[in-house]
Amino acid sequence: MNHRIPFNRPALAGNELEYIADAIARGKISGDGHYTKLCQDVLKTELGAQAVLLTTSCTHALEMSALLLRIRPGDEVIVPSFTFVSTANAFVLRGARIVFADIRPDTLNIDEMRLERLISPRTKTIVVVHYAGVGCEMERVVEIAASYGIPVIEDNAHGLFGAYRGKPLGSFGCLATQSFHETKNLSCGEGGALVINDPKYTERAEILREKGTNRTKFFRGQIDRYTWVDSGSSYVMSDCLAAMLFAQLERRCRIQAVRERLWNRYAKQLAMWARNYGVGLPNVPEHCRQAFHMFYLLMPQPEDRDALISDLEARGILAVFHYVPLHSSPMGIQQGWREGLCPVAESVASRIVRLPFYYDLAEPDQQEVIQAVCEFRPGREHSLFALSRAIGESAAVEAAVRV
Repeated sequence: MNHRIPFNRPALAGNELEYIADAIARGKISGDGHYTKLCQDVLKTELGAQAVLLTTSCTHALEMSALLLRIRPGDEVIVPSFTFVSTANAFVLRGARIVFADIRPDTLNIDEMRLERLISPRTKTIVVVHYAGVGCEMERVVEIAASYGIPVIEDNAHGLFGAYRGKPLGSFGCLATQSFHETKNLSCGEGGALVINDPKYTERAEILREKGTNRTKFFRGQIDRYTWVDSGSSYVMSDCLAAMLFAQLERRCRIQAVRERLWNRYAKQLAMWARNYGVGLPNVPEHCRQAFHMFYLLMPQPEDRDALISDLEARGILAVFHYVPLHSSPMGIQQGWREGLCPVAESVASRIVRLPFYYDLAEPDQQEVIQAVCEFRPGREHSLFALSRAIGESAAVEAAVRV
């Protein structure tokens, strides 16, 4: 079905097409070209990082993190269950056993109060996810990790330009990863970045990213030839994609301002409806600066979630749910997990609805989404609109059968 108002729509925010053409004209469209370096410099400055390396995806940045930490079979990696599969899969590929953590019911981030009990002598790293661009309680997470000598990795796919107690998300862990997928605030279609905050990882990260060779040193003139020196893969982003990304980085303040307006409009105009019907809205603690990555509703019951999505679908509006908790997935069960072990994640996953949210979402379209949501009544099988629509469709089917 083609939706009049999609959940997401990629947008051009500035000079994307001009810069892609320029990258081609420069005669180097493979990785580590002119625009790659520009992007890395901006991100390094924004995050206060030791180094930033653009990658083909956030997934690949996570895989590089697993390689850098030398994850091996028998190691354990703590990961929130309510996250995208890549957060866990990057470490499963190295033979690790994933230890799934439940989430907080307010921010939907890893529950730091239940974290310590998951640590064992085999724990090799703790991976946190800043869900919806709202920071995890990093003070406590870092404190716990440091007391056991365990490194922290931030999956910051949602959180670029967010902050926790004034410090950028992506700057707390020894490593962090970013996503520039088409659903993210800044996008080049598919892309990511590895953020290196501990300098001891920089040299090897460059090698892993270049198929296990010291090619980066060769291009800097530090060696007279390059060769195979370590394991690795092809994790380098094309400079054409970097050109598109740089155009969006140039407009990052404008993009973020637009997303902030959209988010605030949803929050303000849905507040009374949410209070009246017991619907949860995103929670942003005062000490967090969010990244305005998404806007979601937590419906009272799973049936309300399904009915609202269907109701909006009938109006030509695409709203979606989110992750299936990884511990209850077929792969999670293969790893020895089962339903019921992360009850908050399971409850949230069954009730969450994400509303359309993208850079060029026009105000009239957003107002239509808001009106449609406000007309929905949780606790009823269907809203009046969906019910009348269903009755009309049923009558049309009966008429067609009679003909």
